Amino acid sequence: MRLFPFLLSSLLTLGLLYILNNPLGDVVPMPLGAFLSPQHGFWQNADPADADFSASTDIPGLRDQVEIFLDDRLVPHIFAQNEEDLYAAQGYVHARFRLFQMDLQTRAAAGRASEFAGPRAVDFDRSQRRLGMVYAAENALAEMEKDPLSKKIYDAYTRGVNAYIASLSPEEWPVEYKLLNVSPEPWSNLRTALLLKMMAKMLTGGADNDLGYTNAKAVFSADAFDRVYQVIPDSLRPIVPEGTAFPPASVNPVAPATADSLYFNGFKPVPFAENYKPDPHNGSNNWALAGSKTLSGAPILANDPHLELSLPSIWFEIQLTDHSGTSYGASLPGSPFVISGFNDHIAWGITNAQRDVRDYFEIKFRDGKKDAYWYKGAWKPSNLRIEEIKVKGGETVYDTVAYTVFGPVMFEAGFPDKTTGSRNLAVRWTGHDGSDEGITFYRLNRAKNYLEYADAIRTFTCPAQNFIFASKTGDIAVWQQGKFPARWHKQGLFVMPGQDDAYQWQAYIPQNENPHAVNPARGFLESANQRPADATYPYYIPGAYITARGISIEQKLDKITKATPEDIRRLLSDYDNVTARAVVPALIRFTSERQLDEEAKRYLNLVKTWDFQADPGSEAQTVYQVWMDSLRVAVWNDELLQVTPKAPMPDEQVLVELLLKDSASVFYDDINTPARETARDVVTSALNKAAGKLAAAENEGKLEWAKFKNTSIFHLLKEALPSFARRGLPMGGYGNTINAVTVNHGPSWRMVVHLTDETEAYGVYPAGQNGNPGSRYYDNFVDTWVKGEMYKLWVMRKEDAGDARVKWTIALRQK
Repeated sequence: MRLFPFLLSSLLTLGLLYILNNPLGDVVPMPLGAFLSPQHGFWQNADPADADFSASTDIPGLRDQVEIFLDDRLVPHIFAQNEEDLYAAQGYVHARFRLFQMDLQTRAAAGRASEFAGPRAVDFDRSQRRLGMVYAAENALAEMEKDPLSKKIYDAYTRGVNAYIASLSPEEWPVEYKLLNVSPEPWSNLRTALLLKMMAKMLTGGADNDLGYTNAKAVFSADAFDRVYQVIPDSLRPIVPEGTAFPPASVNPVAPATADSLYFNGFKPVPFAENYKPDPHNGSNNWALAGSKTLSGAPILANDPHLELSLPSIWFEIQLTDHSGTSYGASLPGSPFVISGFNDHIAWGITNAQRDVRDYFEIKFRDGKKDAYWYKGAWKPSNLRIEEIKVKGGETVYDTVAYTVFGPVMFEAGFPDKTTGSRNLAVRWTGHDGSDEGITFYRLNRAKNYLEYADAIRTFTCPAQNFIFASKTGDIAVWQQGKFPARWHKQGLFVMPGQDDAYQWQAYIPQNENPHAVNPARGFLESANQRPADATYPYYIPGAYITARGISIEQKLDKITKATPEDIRRLLSDYDNVTARAVVPALIRFTSERQLDEEAKRYLNLVKTWDFQADPGSEAQTVYQVWMDSLRVAVWNDELLQVTPKAPMPDEQVLVELLLKDSASVFYDDINTPARETARDVVTSALNKAAGKLAAAENEGKLEWAKFKNTSIFHLLKEALPSFARRGLPMGGYGNTINAVTVNHGPSWRMVVHLTDETEAYGVYPAGQNGNPGSRYYDNFVDTWVKGEMYKLWVMRKEDAGDARVKWTIALRQK
């Protein structure tokens, strides 16, 4: 009898030893014993409440000592005697608090996510490499390092990051490395370039619909296509104020002679689905009020970039001070400089331009080897790039990408999957071109007036942005800045022939002809991802733009007088749904109450008495949004589903204007039924269908908008680390309100700057300064952000070192 307990005990011991020394698949990739080790495991990452962040460290190449003062929100205030040391220190603190984030994002940008996530990330990695992300970063790096000043700065930043990495022992690595059983890699200037290209992809990849529009040609006539995929909606309030006189275009591209037969009228389906297309809502708000609109007589600038919400945040708050002055604001871990912020003289902010700078060209390969393609009447050699994708827990995957005069062939037989057709599509993207976006922010951080601001942004290429500006001299301005192809009418809406250069971009819009405005008579400027200019702008601008927020901001700024920073803070948190305010009367008019179910009638009554505020507790907002979503499907899906993949869903504003101005439109009719449906039929039916979903939500206690929407902020590893997330935040708003908070997307940084003699500034983002989930500074800003509140931003002076707000000091010394 003694033998059985002994054998059982031995088996359990052996099993425990195996578990502790081997990864448990995707659940716990690291050996559990190492992860639980008190000396080396995750216990080392738990910061005590009184954690001491003070340190004294040697940095190779440092010219003088640098002092970094950390305040009570863990914001670093860096004081350096020269700019090289300043950016080395910035690299050090970025790595100190955000190392895993920097590492993960740049590996993913390079198509190396499989090294973290295993086989599930292989298709993503292939798409990154086929887009040419490393190729783009290499071209950018060549441009960055060609300028001695830029190279000096990026080299210094890289030294700072690597000095911190070198100071760590494995037990001090961020907890995510231990969970995934991977190691941090040294930083390089190329990785900074990769980070900037990741941002470029995120902010330009949602603007093009070439593949979907090509398929939509099979569904809609040319006239119907123009109505469904509007370029200039009637409700547009452009970034450049209406009535602005534009000079004639100095560049006039000409459509090729074959455009009608091969481009507009020719149709071949595109069987490829863009599985990793960036969120089209990657947008933002910014505006500047002139002194004529403020109580103090000094300009006020506001900015809130809308991006995917994550823990840690994409942003990191920082103060940078050297002999040239001080800049303060949101920085991007992995890159030097302040991206959205202010200095001693000016303030600036950014929103996404939403411009289409990516086109596809059909390539004809000689054979399956892909080593030559037909171009200008001959077989032109391809540049073949063999991509080696290392896969955690799996075999290495190899992919051959052919590069052409247009760019890499992104889609072909076998990608994105083996069932797709044989069309070979090369991608041309301005992000592939050599450029140095970072130098723009270096110059903005030091600019003193409008002319220096305008010169700073002049070379910014991709992703195109709307740079808002205000200065203590009283000027306000906005420029839409990027490198934009000068297109003939409708060029790039569809896949283009690539057998010669007839369809290639012929020129770029000269930088001084990009849409811009300075000191308008109305006293304010704003951008919210809407079209930059009205129909009088002389260049063709393709694509659909976000319209609702621009309308709302313009209406409110037009009325405002004697504005204060507090007024602007409240406006950034505004939940007014101007789209609903415009369209709900039409919805009610088109609803046949006699044909509504009892539940639908009850929900209709909620909308009838609604104040049009998308507040967290609003049930009417939930009803409205579910009803509109149901209506969009009912109006458009019968046409869109005629092709595979499905043609793109038209912008919400198209449906709004249809309801307001065209009660007899053919689009209300369901082409799959023998009857001819009217606006009344489809609006009523949509509410009845929505009622089922609404009733289910109500039964679960989730009819209130915040509970229904369930805004959540996830860790960068998302569902892999659910305990590191903040779920169910009590947030209202949506993509069509100024406070554009959706499920996991919204204002990633809010900033208000009052340009009085002594700058008064406020800011917040929905996370915390420390990327360590075991720190109280991991998510301590979230509740402040949820409530719409902001922190007063403290621009520290060196003589303030004894201030009670200074909690820790990091001294960086020469090595």
